[in-house]
Amino acid sequence: MTHHLQRTLWHALVCILLCWAWPSWSATPGPGKWSAQQTWAADTANGGNLTGFFYWPASEPKIGGKRALVLVLHGCKQTAAGDVINGNDGGYNWAAMGDQYGAVILAPNATGNVYYNHCWDYANTSHSRTSGGHDKVLLDLVDRFVKDPQYAIDPNQVYVTGLSSGGGQTMVMGCLAPDVFAGVGINAGPTPGTTTLQIGSVPNGYTSDTAASRCKAMAGSAASKFSTQIAGAIWGTFDYTVGQAYGPLATEAMRKIYGGAFTPAPAETVAGGGTNIPYRDSNGKVRTHEITVAGMGHSWPAGKGGQNVNFVDNTKVNYPAFVMDFWYKNNLRVGESTGPEMTACSAAAISATSASVSGAATGNVSNYTVVLSGPTAVNDNTAGSGANFNKTYNLAAGNYSGTVTATDTANRTSAACNIAQFSVGSEPALTPPTGITAGAVTDTTVALTWNAAGAATGYNVYVNGSRVTSSPVAGTSYTVGALTANTSYTITVTSVGNAGESAQSAPLTVTTSTGNGGWTCTTVTASNYAHVQAGRATNKFGLAYANGSNELMGLTSIFFRSTLAQTAEGYYKVGICP
Repeated sequence: MTHHLQRTLWHALVCILLCWAWPSWSATPGPGKWSAQQTWAADTANGGNLTGFFYWPASEPKIGGKRALVLVLHGCKQTAAGDVINGNDGGYNWAAMGDQYGAVILAPNATGNVYYNHCWDYANTSHSRTSGGHDKVLLDLVDRFVKDPQYAIDPNQVYVTGLSSGGGQTMVMGCLAPDVFAGVGINAGPTPGTTTLQIGSVPNGYTSDTAASRCKAMAGSAASKFSTQIAGAIWGTFDYTVGQAYGPLATEAMRKIYGGAFTPAPAETVAGGGTNIPYRDSNGKVRTHEITVAGMGHSWPAGKGGQNVNFVDNTKVNYPAFVMDFWYKNNLRVGESTGPEMTACSAAAISATSASVSGAATGNVSNYTVVLSGPTAVNDNTAGSGANFNKTYNLAAGNYSGTVTATDTANRTSAACNIAQFSVGSEPALTPPTGITAGAVTDTTVALTWNAAGAATGYNVYVNGSRVTSSPVAGTSYTVGALTANTSYTITVTSVGNAGESAQSAPLTVTTSTGNGGWTCTTVTASNYAHVQAGRATNKFGLAYANGSNELMGLTSIFFRSTLAQTAEGYYKVGICP
């Protein structure tokens, strides 16, 4: 009886431990689409229920088997349904990042009719985690998801971002709860302590010291968590709704809160017309970013894939892609996000029937995975552990190539280390590759791919009988360059191996495009008003500017006529074709 009771208690204890531990190592795949509208909580301060949507990706999370959580806050005159989501793959363009990073995205609607435009109450003078209002309902929403084990949210990977009043509320959330939010992304948002009448410009006497003081005061006892928070801001040079000076003022305030000396790195280009200045702390860690977007108005920069209406711009920077990369690379709360790193791998002790594969990696490696392609396929995820390993495999005769990866105790997997091709048994005959295919063809380049050949360790490419590869390429693809537009070329490929070089492959004939990327330039003469209506130009404050070149055409009027040359897709310049 006593032994039976002991066994029962032991089984119960094991079950409790497993049930408690399992969510921390497992992320359940989601449906990979935005949810139906949810009702999450009541907002007693502003009235009405907090509603909105969430994106639960079907993809695996990037770090440690746990998902990131991103809270996305719309701007005034916007809604979660119409602007953040706008279908399953539009709006602010966050679904793509949910898929790429395996992250859960939250898109709530601002409750009540705050500031008469359904804004977030960033200008509230008494922000609180407990006394109602948008601050409390948003923190309750985040807490709801973090504590639900089915989403497998990592509390160290919770982020917040938003536009306009949502940008102002983003900074409020980061200041009020630095223990909750590891990263902040402010888009054209005013800073704490300013009013709705001051959105157009920073008020006199209000400095980064003012913003830092108010921000730090909001954090209260959680202020120590600023030491591991990161933040950034983005704004457009054509934003005349929210003062552009709020962006750099906000990040300067955050650096003052974070403490210590900061050094700006050289400005770097962000695709889509952005210029970013990252700031590193005294430990060399990037803590803030400041992105200026040339020509962008008061908009959420969604990048290609987002919508292009109602304060959302899909023609400039893809801020969801940028800020997710910034958060993941620089998060100070989860350690190195890249996990272990393979430092070496090789095949040795090769005989007629076997080969030994070895490798080494940094980090606390729990297992190595060896994958070999050849007559005997190998996919071994228990090849070894620790700083290095060596394991022998029985293999049939033939050529082999493969990879080794390392996975650490936090379930983070390294990039693959490629094992150089090796042969077991007798060397197969060296034959030329087959399946030579041309991919993208431009005025001056041709992208090639081909099938791997038996005993090849590399390949040479020939154009019109002359070799263009200075040394054999290891893979099965190559881009031929320095060609002439609208010209026909004969291309062949040979295999290179221990036995020398094979005969040339069957020839492939390719003709380069006709110049200017294959685009045929056309001109259109019309009124500036007609150009704008047709999408060839953009109206800015009554003036017409050619799309692409941004050249001034004059007044947007039916009485002003211009000739525009379209020299590439979406690119127009004033004048005739060259």
